[in-house]
Amino acid sequence: MNYVFGPVLSRRLGQSLGVDPIPQKTCNWNCVYCQLGRTTPITDRVEEYYPREAIVVEVEEAVRTHGRSKIDWVTFVGSGEPTLHSGIGWMIREVKERTGLPVAVITNGSLLYIPEVRRALLPAGVVLPSLDAGSEALFRKINRPHPEFTFERLVDGLVSFSGEYDGRLWIEVVLISGLNDSEEALRDLAEVISRIGPDQVHLNLPTRPPAESWVEPAPEEGIVRARSILGDVAHVFHGVEGTHELSGFDDVVEAILDIIGRHPMSEKELTAVLEAWFPGEVEDALTDLAASGRAHVVERYGDRFWSGSDQTYSDTPADN
Repeated sequence: MNYVFGPVLSRRLGQSLGVDPIPQKTCNWNCVYCQLGRTTPITDRVEEYYPREAIVVEVEEAVRTHGRSKIDWVTFVGSGEPTLHSGIGWMIREVKERTGLPVAVITNGSLLYIPEVRRALLPAGVVLPSLDAGSEALFRKINRPHPEFTFERLVDGLVSFSGEYDGRLWIEVVLISGLNDSEEALRDLAEVISRIGPDQVHLNLPTRPPAESWVEPAPEEGIVRARSILGDVAHVFHGVEGTHELSGFDDVVEAILDIIGRHPMSEKELTAVLEAWFPGEVEDALTDLAASGRAHVVERYGDRFWSGSDQTYSDTPADN
């Protein structure tokens, strides 16, 4: 399939059928922690990158193949920012109507200042926007947005959406050592979150290879501090996603490329996932992929991660 992947066992959404409505790294942010590497070039264009009807038809096909009982959520996530697709609202409504399944949207929240985008997401059962900073300076340092975007615009959009939305609003925060895990940074963040009033705040760590090599997960001390300052609304999510559904693949190489194109994985985790579907074939396939240049290894946190060949990471400390 071109636009749909999984189901993948998600820590928060159970069996999640992923929908990727935009090309690789089509994004208006260039986050230092992004597991898909740097955004080059950064873009703020809203358009129909892929045909909306074709995307929804693929969702229908995937649901028929796997069965509704095996899917908890259909999740628009994107290899970048899914609200840059001009048909996001139409696709959410059509997926719900044609499949009877609830829809989740994982977004950076940058376009929620636009009334039409807020209305587009209202039919979703859960929306998970990003908020990694409580100040303009830290927002620019971590998320490195398109020049047109400001922190005030981001917060105003989140506050407005919260007031209009009847579903579950879960704010996502990626905790980075030395950036947003200090008492000052967390108190600023807490003040902004109190204005938004989300149902939950999800504290995540950059466990996959970040775009910038200097990015490190917040230590346990920072996590404890975040939970203390943000309060009962905050929940910690450690680790990575679980098993992948690969029954639609006959070829181990294509299965590998599908996984790492959207979620770079450690060599150990990738091998464990693939051996269940392609026993005895994984080692040779990885060797061939590396030799052909269709995939490459990124060293992070003392581990080897496999990623797609079109994903760009720094190997030396960047000017952050």
